[in-house]
Amino acid sequence: MLLLLRSLTLALLLVLVSTLGLVLCLLRPFHRNNVHYTAKVFGAVAPILGLKVIHRGRRGDGEPVVYVGNHQNNFDLFTHTGSVPKGTVSMGKTSLKWIPFFGQLYWLTGNILIDRGNRSKAVRTLKQAAEKIRGKSLSVWIFPEGTRSRGRGLLPFKTGAFHTAIQAGVPIVPVIASDQQTINLNRRNNGVVIVETLEPICTKGYSKEQVRELAEEVYNRMKQRLEELNCEAMRLAGAKPALA
Repeated sequence: MLLLLRSLTLALLLVLVSTLGLVLCLLRPFHRNNVHYTAKVFGAVAPILGLKVIHRGRRGDGEPVVYVGNHQNNFDLFTHTGSVPKGTVSMGKTSLKWIPFFGQLYWLTGNILIDRGNRSKAVRTLKQAAEKIRGKSLSVWIFPEGTRSRGRGLLPFKTGAFHTAIQAGVPIVPVIASDQQTINLNRRNNGVVIVETLEPICTKGYSKEQVRELAEEVYNRMKQRLEELNCEAMRLAGAKPALA
């Protein structure tokens, strides 16, 4: 019963928020803060899922950066979003635009669509993202795993986000959400998810030939912090860590 109720509520909220968001975006299409305001609304939905989300760490100081986050599942829409600062757009696959309501909202808010199946188009999109960062002082939020991890831990990173940061000459800012694979819409209490924005990682001095080195440095920092946050989130939720 709880599953049905939550599913219907989420569906109605998605339609409502997308419709109101579309109206806002039609009044000011591609505005630099459209993504921030719609993200705040989606982030406010977390309690309906029986979920407590703790946001902490650096939220942006006006200087453009490339945010890199871990991509777990569809619940990212309600966890990561509360940490999206003003002046930030995200990068997502082109197929998102075909999702009714949400896809049109995603495009009109000013997010960047990338065709990962076409290398030349993808490279052009990454170059355009770097130009937006420099020319419009925008930050870009990218999920470097390129797909949902679905309980497999932090997957290997693709290098697009790091090419963009090096080209734009801006820092990388990792954003880590603790494990959310156990969220069950049929359970009243889904525990705690911690979303932490880490300290910036400078990209100055890196060349395009060193992009893999940069990606590995960021990956190692995020992997270590993810493990720490998972343990902390379980303690806060009153759960016992599983034995190895």
